[in-house]
Amino acid sequence: MTRRILREHCFKMLFCTDFYPPQEAEEQIDDYFASKPEEDTDENGRTEILHSVDLKPEEEEECRKRVDAVLEKRAEIDRILSGVTEGWRLNRVGRVELTILRLACYEIRFDENVPDKVAINEAVELAKKYGGDESPAFVNGILAKLV
Repeated sequence: MTRRILREHCFKMLFCTDFYPPQEAEEQIDDYFASKPEEDTDENGRTEILHSVDLKPEEEEECRKRVDAVLEKRAEIDRILSGVTEGWRLNRVGRVELTILRLACYEIRFDENVPDKVAINEAVELAKKYGGDESPAFVNGILAKLV
């Protein structure tokens, strides 16, 4: 599994946990790994896989560790982000963008194995894929201030 795929799974798990009380996070993560593949048919009749959690046990463990680490530091991450989101309270930031920012902030501040530029670039790519039209610029701007 590439780091990009790992990061995308972590993003999805963190996003899922944001809709439930913190004490239910572990259950949501378990549900994520138990989820069935989701597919769709495009306009040409071809089947496209939208989501599939087909991970080896060691890959699943790596995802769980990273998500647990982000959740453990979430309050600290939110304080850090609040300091750089001038004019934007975190409760006004969309959940997709906030989840991306939390994951990137964790990587920038607490994960020495991820260079800052890589964390920012990957966050922008997630924003392009899952956010709105202005999400990539917003995420990039906030993370640039953070760095």
